[in-house]
Amino acid sequence: MPTAQALNVLPRPPMKGELVPTDYFRELKMAEIRRPGRLLEVDLGCGDGSFLMEMARHHPERDFIGVERLLGRVRKVCRKLTRHGLDNARVLRLESRYVVEWLLPEASVSRLHLLCPDPWPKVRHHRRRLVQRDFLDAVRRALEPGGEFLFMTDHEEYFRWAEEKVAEHGGFERLEWQEDSFFYPKTDFQELWESEGKRMWRLRCRKRE
Repeated sequence: MPTAQALNVLPRPPMKGELVPTDYFRELKMAEIRRPGRLLEVDLGCGDGSFLMEMARHHPERDFIGVERLLGRVRKVCRKLTRHGLDNARVLRLESRYVVEWLLPEASVSRLHLLCPDPWPKVRHHRRRLVQRDFLDAVRRALEPGGEFLFMTDHEEYFRWAEEKVAEHGGFERLEWQEDSFFYPKTDFQELWESEGKRMWRLRCRKRE
């Protein structure tokens, strides 16, 4: 029977720019995810890393973690971060729900971004959507006082669903989010989507005290 320590060893060397916890079965320590005196932002499902990289480049005074479950994408993003010398961003290869619900320390994140998650459009699959009561409980716990949860989707029905879930939760205050409210880079997908005359749906919430 392998030990718990053995189970935490990667079957490959970690990459430069990759965040590899020493233990995947305990809450991370603050020092593992951000440097002293710096804000931390988390990008759930960072994909090709374009949003993560632009944010890290624009805010060198902050630390960033991109969460991505696909190894190929993690490798590509790590290479990009290294090539561009962005040492304030790292990538964690795990499922987004697990990271938020089990790994992030309480009051550790200043902003948590969830951009274009799978909308699971069929009614019988709605239970698989990430934005649920338990997930929002975990988001609120991970956010520091005044921290923000930013959700963006190209799927209007999922946006309405998220609006309703956040309102029902009661632990968040809805904030205005105009396109020019603050620096927020567009992904390649968003650029393509909007070039076809379509819109993105935005939801910005602040943790209530």
